[in-house]
Amino acid sequence: MNNLYPLKFNPVFRDKIWGGDRIRTVLGMDFSPLPNCGEAWVLSGVPGSQTLVSNGFLKGNELNELVEIYMDELLGESVFDKFKDEFPLLIKFIDSNDYLSIQVHPDDALAAKRKIGNGKSEMWYFMHAEKDAELISGFNRKIDQKIYLDHLEKKNLREILNTEKVKAGDVFYIPAGRIHALGPGLLLAEIQQTSDTTYRIYDWDRVDENGVSRELHTELALEAIDYTFHDSYRTSYPKTKNQLTTLVDSPHFFTSVLDFNRPLTRDYGFLDSFVICLCVEGSALVKYDQGKIELKKGEVLLVPAVMEEISLLPSPECRILEVYIP
Repeated sequence: MNNLYPLKFNPVFRDKIWGGDRIRTVLGMDFSPLPNCGEAWVLSGVPGSQTLVSNGFLKGNELNELVEIYMDELLGESVFDKFKDEFPLLIKFIDSNDYLSIQVHPDDALAAKRKIGNGKSEMWYFMHAEKDAELISGFNRKIDQKIYLDHLEKKNLREILNTEKVKAGDVFYIPAGRIHALGPGLLLAEIQQTSDTTYRIYDWDRVDENGVSRELHTELALEAIDYTFHDSYRTSYPKTKNQLTTLVDSPHFFTSVLDFNRPLTRDYGFLDSFVICLCVEGSALVKYDQGKIELKKGEVLLVPAVMEEISLLPSPECRILEVYIP
């Protein structure tokens, strides 16, 4: 069997009622003929939407096919033991040109109870934000289910939701159960558990070209919502050069940011997991035992668990999100 190497993938594009054209204009991806491309799934093992390898001798293989063949060599022993033949993370770029629905995702326990696979915790790293762009994350006061339902019924849900202004470089962690919505004018990288389950609570009374509203999941969402009020929903982190900075340390994924302008070597020998390198700014040459590969803004590189070291050469600057399973 040939040796594993850092893998690139062809994106899967999703047309969305709220999508725009920044995935083409800012990230340089061609998603034609979609009029409103809202999402580019750049690393996905979701059945029916799996990404295909675009480089090397494994070109054309689906992500989960590689998991079946290479098992712990690709995923890491403990990760493979837990997730078996399904790749555990889904990586996307999202372009919101309008408000997304106000929504919530189930946690692992509720997903298991409903027999729908994994729960869905996620994080957002913002690459671009128009002036005064905003999002919704959590509640702005202490509430309970009765207060929530009262506001939902009267169509003034926004009154109890927490709104945040957003700028490039901001990070938000959205654990399963947290009510949320992206606003217009945003381009972001999303890292999440492998799940496509979303409970839509309110969709701004939108209709499609046939006058049909999108389905709401009011009852399904009730049991999923975490009504806890938090003082802060934004992830603060120091912005430093040439060293790794932790962004999110969750049971589902560990994400750091690396903003660098000089060559660096990354040692992954201590990990029992694959590593995802997600380029959010600039570009870099990635060198490894058997060769080298370029990583550009909007691209993702999957480094197999069996690989212990890579070198990163920025040209001239680069910012990468580094993700693995803790």
